[in-house]
Amino acid sequence: MNDEEVVKTAVKVSTVSIVVNVTLSLLKLAAGIIGQSMAMLSDAIHSLSDVVGSVIVIIGVKIAKKKEDHEHQYGHDKIECLASLALGAILLCTGVFLIYEGVKKIATGEHISTPGVIALIAAIVSIVTKEAMYWYTKINAKKINSDALKAEAWHHRSDALSSVGSLIGIGGAMLGLKLLDPIMAGIIGALIIKVAIDISKEAVDKMIDKACDDETEEEMEKQVLAVDGVMGLDLIKTRMFGTKIYVDIEISADGNLLLSESHHIAEDVHDVIEEKFPEVKHCTVHVNPYGYKHRKNAVSYTHLTLPTILRV
Repeated sequence: MNDEEVVKTAVKVSTVSIVVNVTLSLLKLAAGIIGQSMAMLSDAIHSLSDVVGSVIVIIGVKIAKKKEDHEHQYGHDKIECLASLALGAILLCTGVFLIYEGVKKIATGEHISTPGVIALIAAIVSIVTKEAMYWYTKINAKKINSDALKAEAWHHRSDALSSVGSLIGIGGAMLGLKLLDPIMAGIIGALIIKVAIDISKEAVDKMIDKACDDETEEEMEKQVLAVDGVMGLDLIKTRMFGTKIYVDIEISADGNLLLSESHHIAEDVHDVIEEKFPEVKHCTVHVNPYGYKHRKNAVSYTHLTLPTILRV
């Protein structure tokens, strides 16, 4: 899938999210006021925050998929990590607010009304709708490999969990357990904070060039060693660059080969990595003579211009 299709898919999914979230926010707000439910009002605020999140996703993905330019020669992929961080921050603020409101209502002994049936119905509608949106967004996020869209999917899931909490709180309050409503608002807040931390941690990891997972690296090693002419794998380093992977590889080959023959082996390694791992954006292959040992304190090969440094 090319960048244009990725942007188009992200915009379509986020637009659907905006329409759904605005509709649900208004429904929950009305139900919370009419049904006198604090949990439902908190839920309405959470749904409204999702609208802001969807706008951030659209902007983030559009910028991330812009072509390389003179000032950004490796592209703009990491912008999507910033979008994920922004979504995490919104979720974090939402969670803290819900906990604060719940604790305040319990601590001050503020009058807690018994929620009406309309709040109960709104909670059920919200659970079904938001869970459907979670799966719709998650499937499309996986399809285009978008971290920002994955974060938005979790926004929907946290909203569904929020509505489950509202349902329990409203139901309990209707049965006479009035404190259950603000208590559930606080529990919902804690769950949302946990999701916010997970999303933010993943975004930060990708911004500071964390290596890709061990399973992917091990599979890369197998693919490299299977290439004809490769006698050993001396080094493999990976780093996440937004949703993409950069790979540096050192292989060993027969030291008596011609330069052109060594270059051909390096090209084969490069091609198999990019073919088997579509998420790889850049692969650098360096060829060492078999049995070669790096000299102590030697200048890094990436700064040399000898013909044995093969970049393909």
